[in-house]
Amino acid sequence: MILQAIHDISAICAAKGVQFAVLSPGSRCAPLTISFARNKQIRKFTFSDERSAAFHALGMASATNSPVVLVCTSGSAAYNYAPAVAEAFYQQIPLLLLTADRPPEWVDQLDGQTIRQQNIYGNHVKNSYTLPDTHNSPEAYWHTNRIVNEAINCAQEFPKGPVHINVPIREPFYPTAEETPAFSPDIRIISRSQSAAQPDATHYADRISAFDKVLLVPGQQRFDDELLRAVNDFCDATHCTLIADVISNLHEATSAIRHQDLFLNSQAPLAASFQPTLLITFGKSLISKNLKIYLRQNPALEHWHIQEASENAADTFQHLTEVIKCEPLAFLNAVGKSYTHQSDFDAQKRENYRQSWSITDKRTGEILEEILETNEFNELTVVNDCLAAIPNHSALHLSNSMMVRYVNFVGLGHKNKVEVFCNRGTSGIDGSNSTAYGQALITDQVVTLITGDLAFFYDRNAFWNKYQTPNLRIILINNHGGGIFRMIPGPVALEELEDFFVTEQNSQATHVAMEFGFHHTTVNNQAELNRALPMFFHQSTMPKILEIKTHSEKSSLFLKSLKSKILQNLNS
Repeated sequence: MILQAIHDISAICAAKGVQFAVLSPGSRCAPLTISFARNKQIRKFTFSDERSAAFHALGMASATNSPVVLVCTSGSAAYNYAPAVAEAFYQQIPLLLLTADRPPEWVDQLDGQTIRQQNIYGNHVKNSYTLPDTHNSPEAYWHTNRIVNEAINCAQEFPKGPVHINVPIREPFYPTAEETPAFSPDIRIISRSQSAAQPDATHYADRISAFDKVLLVPGQQRFDDELLRAVNDFCDATHCTLIADVISNLHEATSAIRHQDLFLNSQAPLAASFQPTLLITFGKSLISKNLKIYLRQNPALEHWHIQEASENAADTFQHLTEVIKCEPLAFLNAVGKSYTHQSDFDAQKRENYRQSWSITDKRTGEILEEILETNEFNELTVVNDCLAAIPNHSALHLSNSMMVRYVNFVGLGHKNKVEVFCNRGTSGIDGSNSTAYGQALITDQVVTLITGDLAFFYDRNAFWNKYQTPNLRIILINNHGGGIFRMIPGPVALEELEDFFVTEQNSQATHVAMEFGFHHTTVNNQAELNRALPMFFHQSTMPKILEIKTHSEKSSLFLKSLKSKILQNLNS
């Protein structure tokens, strides 16, 4: 039996610009699967593990910034989407979740693969809808069409995010041999116009001129050439100070402060002079814990956050005073061009503030470089060497815990158009393989993942599929446990550290590589790393894993020594 309203869902998606669909096998979802499988306008991928499938879709959506469809069967399959759904919600990445369901009268009746699926993702989706459970009337067709249009519109509106449509489907749901599913000739499309407010450039330019210590702190966002130029021009015009976490994708900015996490703490020299009078932020989360703590303890007189909608602005630093409703690019361009100094003296005060940051950051970078050049083999030096080898115009994915922090410590400097991705919405280790793999599937760019062993082995089902990704490069730092717990003051002093926090494991990537057909190289020392890196990014017919064996305790001691040396040097 052809369920026309459900069959037309993929046609609505295609008409509204959806390019990719990620499907997981199942019976109850057959009408949805057939709809997308037979739609030639949408590229389809099939992954059996729904948890991994959702992160694959997340990788695609984060790379394209447009909705990706997920389809699964009823029951626990839908629950397996939950980690990626939460990540998408906090990263503001658009996903359209289509979960097949049993008819409502069978819920809680001990029927197979039947759970309470309505609103299954709770507050971690922008909206949740349920389609009609019968489709034999014009009203039901109209109702389904309206909901699908509304859901896609919702996923794309600021803040973007995941939207759920629960789809109860009655048997029979497979077409008979005599039936040929076809899309309706006239699919109704409902659009919503979106217009962002334009800033009062003169008003904000005049207000900025009243502050002598202006700090610009962007959060996580996509790499954007136009935004990069706007940030550079704004900082030059206003003499404001820019702090660029690596996930802000502003590492190419001319005057960016990059090493704040290594020098910024309560004992830092000139700590009092770093306190801003005006803090301007945009984007999402930050990695730099020291920066967040510092700005909470040393608040600006005013904190402006720029985003397209004025509601639901995060007060990360606990002293938010104003939400400016407009796109950050529009604000930076308009206000930067309108800005004029009241006097050379005022401009010099703001420049002095910028120099206090710049001098400390530059000296920290010099100390860091001197220490890294000693060629002591540990995780930070390894990450530094790997970053130097990553090709320009490529994508860099980072797993959570220590890997993203190491990269933030070292920084990418002026690496040309290397875009950084990391699941910092919820900051979990689950799904980092799948997210990188998902992007590698839809781009010809080199996609590099730098990951730790726990994140890597946790998500090994990312590779359990039939698709080829010869552009994928995985740098696996394997210290056989959760090394971050050696860096945290709490667990490091506990007798339970090894068994219950670090949780030592002896897995190696050799068998993973053999199982999935990846090229694999193991590195145990600096000489082997020096030999392996030049060939690692060469073109290949298969993905590559560079597994680097390190010692967690040694790396922890090295990092603590580095921070101590930086602090001593800056205080001398």
